[in-house]
Amino acid sequence: MIEFPNHSRSYDQTRRAVRFWGHDSALEATFFIDEGALRRIQPDARPDESSFLNAFDCNRDAICAAAAKVYVRGSRGSYDLVAANF
Repeated sequence: MIEFPNHSRSYDQTRRAVRFWGHDSALEATFFIDEGALRRIQPDARPDESSFLNAFDCNRDAICAAAAKVYVRGSRGSYDLVAANF
């Protein structure tokens, strides 16, 4: 089962997404939630790094729940969350 004990997150300008990490026992998985998904869950978010990070922080529980649904143990190293996941 994937868990999200690490509250670290960062904005990836190249991918235009917020990166965060989950842990399944000793396995670490990287997740990205793109700007479109962040705008879907927080429509008033401005299109800048600090606003997207704030949108992530305000909606962390919903984002982690969506991430847990797309996670498949050992399947791949990273997962992308898009607007359709919300």
